[in-house]
Amino acid sequence: MVVDLFYRTPRIIRADEKILLRSHTASAAIERTEVGGLVLNHLGWGRILGLKTGIFGKLGDDRNGEFLREGMDRLGIRHHLTFDGSASAFATIFVDSNGDRAIYMARGATGELTPAEVRSRHGAFIRRASLVSTEISQLPLRTVLAILLFARTHSIPTILDVDVPPSDAIGSLGTRAELERALKLATYLKPAKAAAREIVTGNGRDSLKMAEAIRSRYGNRAVIITEGDKGCSIAARETAVRVPAFKVKQIDSTGAGDSFLAGVFAGLRLGLGWEQIGRLANAAGAVGVTRLGAFPTGFEVREEILDLYGEALALPSPHADAEPRETAIGDSSGEVGEFFDVALQELAALRGGLNIAAISRTVEIIRTALGRGGRVHVTGVGKPEHVARYAASLFCSVGTPATFLHATETLHGSLGQVHPRDVVIAISNSGNTDELCAAASAIKEHGAKIIAVTGNEVSELGRLADVVLHAPVETEGGAAEIAGEGERATGRTDLLDDPRILPRPAADLLRRGDDRSGRRNSR
Repeated sequence: MVVDLFYRTPRIIRADEKILLRSHTASAAIERTEVGGLVLNHLGWGRILGLKTGIFGKLGDDRNGEFLREGMDRLGIRHHLTFDGSASAFATIFVDSNGDRAIYMARGATGELTPAEVRSRHGAFIRRASLVSTEISQLPLRTVLAILLFARTHSIPTILDVDVPPSDAIGSLGTRAELERALKLATYLKPAKAAAREIVTGNGRDSLKMAEAIRSRYGNRAVIITEGDKGCSIAARETAVRVPAFKVKQIDSTGAGDSFLAGVFAGLRLGLGWEQIGRLANAAGAVGVTRLGAFPTGFEVREEILDLYGEALALPSPHADAEPRETAIGDSSGEVGEFFDVALQELAALRGGLNIAAISRTVEIIRTALGRGGRVHVTGVGKPEHVARYAASLFCSVGTPATFLHATETLHGSLGQVHPRDVVIAISNSGNTDELCAAASAIKEHGAKIIAVTGNEVSELGRLADVVLHAPVETEGGAAEIAGEGERATGRTDLLDDPRILPRPAADLLRRGDDRSGRRNSR
């Protein structure tokens, strides 16, 4: 995950040379500032081709980190990040008039991700993947090994992009033994041609022979070597094939291998043969070099890739949100039909009134808290207590550790469960439940963030919260409209006063607190 700073230069210079850039002012000399980074570029182009993609790792808590996350969110790339790195990575890239480039990388937080963090902080997120991509470029080799081993333990295939030659990796990123082990662990290898020449010697300049030799040596399912405008060579268990490149006008070769690899992802996802995978990858790589920058800016380039590929492909939709489908309820003359009618009406009303900005702010608060070592707690009183317990469990299931916080116990010692850097999600329909509001007030004074999920945004809970997710219910699902009463009873209504709940004699008996034998009875 790297912020790329692009400069236009008349040519790429050698050591001890000087050259003038396009402008004499530094700000004007920067052609563009772009989202970049080897793996993030893979995932961006993967989204263009319709894949669900996500990234984990470490950023700095800085403007570059925010810039990178904004880029991920634009394309719908899920992210599971920590923000305790020294600084987010950046690269200075000089591009000449032919589209060739020189890159100087400052890896920053990327180089600080540790093997222990892979397992403890990101393990649940990784386990959701059907394919894991990592790189030999900026990550420490020990961390690359941790990723590959974790994926293998959970039967997830991996792709290792060997972007720098072993002579650059050994010493700066790790040892030769670590590099050798990483090459063996990867399900698929994609070395750049310069890296392939160093991995196996004695094969001259023939990339297909190099790919076959590497696969034979390390036992990978397939080895794919990119050759720029010459295309690619693929050596797999069942085939060895050269796939020629598409002819396009090159603007910037930065990230050509990254968009290429996204084509490999998509081809594997579709179950294509290796020659077809090579053609799709070459098409993606070709489109990638026709624009400045390595990260795609929008989904419109998808059609360019498919046009170059030249055959119909049933790629998944690249858009994160599909139009909702109409649901047929059938006969609604009975109570069951009426319930579904009401439920759908309420859901439609909720959807129409959703505050997307508040939801986005909520996601950002949670991600920031997790990135700084904080935790998520969910709380509620009455029926929302059961919802809160389930929500905490659901968070854990999708890779965000969360715990249930007992609201009424918070004021009796359980506040110590919450750290000032944590986030507490408080659920209340009325937003005025006495116990919950008292707990929220204490949590607020303690320094933690509060997210309110409530049907009353002007309530006491809404006033205390950092963000309010307004989810009102106009009509309950049952004819008596009592399904939500369990939470509203606390501090607002007494269910014993409602004859729909209990017959009057029973209510009176419970109100007096007497059973038939005259003993006191607790409510």
